[in-house]
Amino acid sequence: MVQDTAHQAPTTPAVPARALLPLILPALVVGIGASLLLLLVTGLAERLQEVLWGDLPDALGIGPYSVAWMLIMLTATGVMVGLVVWKAPGHAGPDPATLGLTAAPIAPVVVPGLLVAAMLMLAGGPSLGPENPVIMVNVALAFWLGRRLLPRLPGPLWPVLAEAATIGALFGTPVAAALVISEALAGRPAKGALWDNVFAPLAAGTAGAMTTNLLTHPVFDLHLPPMGGPRWSDTLAALVIASLAALLGLAAVEAFPYVHRAFSRLGHPMAALPLGGLVLGLLGALGGRLTLFKGLSEVGELAGNPDGWTAGQFMTMAVVKLAALLVAASCGFRGGRIFPSVFIGAAFGLGAHALVPSVPEAVGVAAGVLGMLLAITRQGWVSLFTAAVLVASPTILALLCVASLPAWLLVTGRPQMQLKEDGTALR
Repeated sequence: MVQDTAHQAPTTPAVPARALLPLILPALVVGIGASLLLLLVTGLAERLQEVLWGDLPDALGIGPYSVAWMLIMLTATGVMVGLVVWKAPGHAGPDPATLGLTAAPIAPVVVPGLLVAAMLMLAGGPSLGPENPVIMVNVALAFWLGRRLLPRLPGPLWPVLAEAATIGALFGTPVAAALVISEALAGRPAKGALWDNVFAPLAAGTAGAMTTNLLTHPVFDLHLPPMGGPRWSDTLAALVIASLAALLGLAAVEAFPYVHRAFSRLGHPMAALPLGGLVLGLLGALGGRLTLFKGLSEVGELAGNPDGWTAGQFMTMAVVKLAALLVAASCGFRGGRIFPSVFIGAAFGLGAHALVPSVPEAVGVAAGVLGMLLAITRQGWVSLFTAAVLVASPTILALLCVASLPAWLLVTGRPQMQLKEDGTALR
């Protein structure tokens, strides 16, 4: 029988293996290097944090998390980062409010200032994570070195490898990198099948994740009480919590351009960043020490005692942390928005559990994180993945897929928590 091929969908020709094999070694090298740089930056920042928030206040006889010390440290962090942004070559990179998980290569001369600004921020307490500045640095180094050492490889390959490698290292698994790259490729013309284009980034993400796992053994599971079989009430709870968390996140997204514009009108980093640090100190005094820093270890402390706070206290921490994220991202601190969003979503979900005890902690946390990340990042796969890995339950992923549908309808087409170069909201 002769098949009618006139109406068959066109197929994308596959890339031959001989074109992919030369990419493996560069991808592995970029992956290992990206992970090592991430571990170096976060390790130095953690040691500096111990000094600033432990050794120094102890030596001065001041409570490390007293209101006075929070105000002093956050304001001083704004002053120090402001000096770096003012004086460092390239002003420690572009305005972080305009950046997402992808980054254009910056000049190598900008890298040292950006690293110093990021480490000071991570140690000083502002509510931002390491992902954006570390991705920018890894992209810059991979692009600069790759073009010189292997000029035959296409230049656009190096930023993609560095992004995937850093994301794999951040999450300790290449799955996160593959999901991000796949989502990014969906909006770009590409030669070959999807897996041909994901092949090299996946290798880089795998190398980055394995290096991180071998050296630090990161664990994202919050060890919440295990769930039983899925119930209709759990599905309803996930739908409601994810949607409400998305709406809360959207409130901050809508305010983002206005808060950013207010700090920009100050006209100088030595005005905007110290003022931002002072505001963050006041917010820290209001929300408590758990609302400081990037939020990853702090969310573990919340989850370790899900009945240790009232619903009002959980919601207060979520709102204060969201306000701190909004201020830190607007005034010029160099950092990313994923890890603080995880804390906000988890606190929101635990607040829902405290308000309605029949809602399992795992459902509350996973749904809250999903809704918040969808609103803040607009990265669907990363939001689902991050929410799922926090709760080691075979039934949670199905609930999250259902809960993501109304939450996505709420956020799609809305402004993102990322600005254009002119300061207007990105949609």
